[in-house]
Amino acid sequence: MLFSLFGWWYGAGWAGTVRSTRRRLASLASMFSIAILLRTLFSPWRRIITYPGAGIDAKLRAFGDNLVSRCVGFTVRIFVLLAAAVSLVFLSLIGLIELLAWPLAPILAAMLIAKGLLAL
Repeated sequence: MLFSLFGWWYGAGWAGTVRSTRRRLASLASMFSIAILLRTLFSPWRRIITYPGAGIDAKLRAFGDNLVSRCVGFTVRIFVLLAAAVSLVFLSLIGLIELLAWPLAPILAAMLIAKGLLAL
């Protein structure tokens, strides 16, 4: 039984941890809608668009309004993308630590049990 536990731990268990880390990263990327944010980076904020009128004054005002709406949309989307990048890096580091600590966990558990028994 002990051999099958170690066989699973260093085989299927470790592979499952890799799949779990990938799934968490994909879920986080989906939660932030990174692909949509990149595709709509220069789109107007909340689709607020001013349609130009007949005169040159109305056209210039519409151009200015639309430019401001696009700048606001770009700024908000950039900050959300930066938050997504920070979150992805943080989650990647946690996953990397988990993957590196996975093979050491049984050894560490045995050492801690031995240390506890020797301290009695």
